[in-house]
Amino acid sequence: MRLTRRAILKTGAAALAVPSLQNLAASSSALAQEAAASRVWKHGLSLYGDLKYPEGFKHFDYVNPSAPKGGVVRMIAIGTFDNFNPVVGGVKGTIAAGIELVTDTLFTTAMDEVAVGYGLLAEAVTFPPDYSSVTYRLRANAKWHDGVPVSVDDVLFSLNSFKTYHPFYSAYYRHVTKAEKTGEHEVTFTFDSPGNRELPQIVGEINILPKHWWEGTDKSGRKRDISATTLEPPLGAGAYRIKDFTPGRSVSYERVPDYWGKDLNVNIGRDNFAELRFEYFRDSTVAIEAFKADTIDWRTENSALSWNTAYDFPAIKDGRAIKEEFPVNSSGVMQGYVFNIRRPQFADPRVRRAFNCALNFEDLNKQFFFGQYKRITSYFDGLDLASSGLPQGDELAILETVRDKVPPEVFATPYSNPVNGTPEEIRANLREATRLLREAGYEVRNQKLINVKTSEPLTVEVLIDNPIWERIVLPYKGWLERLGIQMTLRRVDDAQYEQRLRNWDYDMIVATWGESLSPGNEQRNYWTSQAADQQGSRNYVGIKNPAVDALVDRVIFAKSRAELVAATKALDRVLLWNHYVVPQWTYGKLRSVRWDRFSRPETLPKYGNGAFPTVWWWDQAKASKVGSRT
Repeated sequence: MRLTRRAILKTGAAALAVPSLQNLAASSSALAQEAAASRVWKHGLSLYGDLKYPEGFKHFDYVNPSAPKGGVVRMIAIGTFDNFNPVVGGVKGTIAAGIELVTDTLFTTAMDEVAVGYGLLAEAVTFPPDYSSVTYRLRANAKWHDGVPVSVDDVLFSLNSFKTYHPFYSAYYRHVTKAEKTGEHEVTFTFDSPGNRELPQIVGEINILPKHWWEGTDKSGRKRDISATTLEPPLGAGAYRIKDFTPGRSVSYERVPDYWGKDLNVNIGRDNFAELRFEYFRDSTVAIEAFKADTIDWRTENSALSWNTAYDFPAIKDGRAIKEEFPVNSSGVMQGYVFNIRRPQFADPRVRRAFNCALNFEDLNKQFFFGQYKRITSYFDGLDLASSGLPQGDELAILETVRDKVPPEVFATPYSNPVNGTPEEIRANLREATRLLREAGYEVRNQKLINVKTSEPLTVEVLIDNPIWERIVLPYKGWLERLGIQMTLRRVDDAQYEQRLRNWDYDMIVATWGESLSPGNEQRNYWTSQAADQQGSRNYVGIKNPAVDALVDRVIFAKSRAELVAATKALDRVLLWNHYVVPQWTYGKLRSVRWDRFSRPETLPKYGNGAFPTVWWWDQAKASKVGSRT
């Protein structure tokens, strides 16, 4: 261009205007062709490291490619449902269990690898070295259940819908600034900056929806609305479709016999049941009795008490029903009593720490949990991403960048929860709690903890939607009363609970955040200032902390696994020392009970948590021995 500019100055713009534009157009076209030719298309993506399965692999190692197809499996869902539209599942209505079975994604995961994806609706992917964009190439044979081909327009429609109406995906895909059709079967996503290594992969996780169906009309001639709840069974392109349902009571999915993707390598040996049925129950007690009456085939048990006492019935003893635990290797967890720090009584971290001092986990574990649980000490508990000891190396260097914005204990003291195993420890922790509350401006008057400045008592309402929590929360009420804190317990139905969460209308709740082996953009929805005021986000605490915002960015833009681990540990440590929750407990295994009518591959995937019902199948021989269903 320098030569052209000098020529224009020397000989006159008019003489060279046409040739220069022609040359420029030819040059741009050549560059575009060269860029297209240099693209490397891949059959899969791995965030860090190599893919296990090469191009053209037959099937995943953990499936039985000869698994028989057929049978019905009946599973449990708790609560109710009134919506089949996943786009507004985070803000309107209650989404039906299993609705994800109806749709497919661009890429799908392998349950024996970490942070990988292989082609499903898309056959290949390519992206530049700086991770500034990604292009997916759709399979020409991918079709909706009505026979219409899956198109690039469907992908664009889906991304826009989720970003517009679903708060989680609005945060998850906030760095995707543009999506466009760049070929007959190609869609390109452009990002707001380079270096976000996770983005090329996570855009492949979008559930693709049929634009033509959602922009059409229902049987009554009414135009469908992607921004509203619906109980009209949606059109999909997945392995299953809705067979029948009773609102709030049950929903059944039938395997689509001519499913377009049934012979893909990523689908061989999975989706073996002819029908998957979810039966809804108001609470776990009724669900357990339904299982014992053989109206349910499989149940995942979350209660230590029920696991140890509720399944002592003849079918377990004679082997017709089986109790089995599966290791949880795929995720970490933070579960706890969550403060809503939008409320003024919880603004001071010393108050929040005092609540932790009062929790007698050791007594709960002995009295209620059969000694099976351990106390959670990290937001990434169970993973190599959990912080411990004092920060060192890369983690320390990352924390130095926010030193002036975090509690000094982050650098000086390893985080630990108070231990209340003996009477002496209980008294010591109550004294520590009293000291913290006094420093925060409270004093006890007439056995009530009073704010010295406002003369208001410190009260807290714990909001729950599951009766199983009542017996667990009530002892906490007594322990807090020893400090002068008045606690009430409020149980509401599912719909009211969801509504109050969306409007931040609570003092404390019990909440759980599951964490993957490779955290990334979802952390924005959990902890950042942007999500704190976003209705339907999972920032239940209301965190608006510039240090947390900065560390979330460090996690998202990590350039290596080592950097990701260091940044995540730094984030974990800052979250812990701000005392946003009172950590509860975890077990580390998935407890399950089932009627012995099913079989599974000899080796289950490491990160599958049992992988039921995905890679299991109906075993007619076993079913005949167990007997007919009720």
